[in-house]
Amino acid sequence: MEVMGAEDPYIGLSLLTQHSFDLVILDLTLPGMDGLEVIPKIREHSSIPIIISSARDDITDKVIGLERGADDYMPKPYDPRELVTRIKTILRRTASSENPKKAEEEIFKLDHNSRIILFKNRLLDLTAAEYDVLSVLITHRNASVSREQLLYESEHIDDDSSVKNIDVIISRIRQKIAKIDKENIYIKPVRGVGYLLTTNL
Repeated sequence: MEVMGAEDPYIGLSLLTQHSFDLVILDLTLPGMDGLEVIPKIREHSSIPIIISSARDDITDKVIGLERGADDYMPKPYDPRELVTRIKTILRRTASSENPKKAEEEIFKLDHNSRIILFKNRLLDLTAAEYDVLSVLITHRNASVSREQLLYESEHIDDDSSVKNIDVIISRIRQKIAKIDKENIYIKPVRGVGYLLTTNL
């Protein structure tokens, strides 16, 4: 397991928009924001599994945490092996419920070698910059991606470009997708962050 830590809840929330994670382990006693307040902020943009790991063993905290969207609650102290077991159990459960991901992959097919993207088995006529942006969104499907991340992960966009250029590129990609499917919006804005590509329509 590869772990990335964040001592500050605001940094943690920012990391969730910049990277793709499988699971969050959340403490409740945090600087600047109570852990129970972090859960709904995560749930605004992500359905990622959350395990609360806290020295606070009050039943009220547990109930509130689970009601707000946490998947499990582990009061400290506990054997680390139990945490690993619970992580594996939750990931197995989410993996089985994510088998529709095959359907997602059928909608957007990404070929890095030939740098082409198929949408509903039809080739999208994309510029190099549009390919870069859409490929990042597909890689992070169903998770919000910041404009800055789209800018910096794109090989064919000038480093000096404004993040507003991302909005223009997104608009062009949407228009090309709409030529194939004008009934649905697959790339959605995430207020204050950037964009999210979803096939859960």
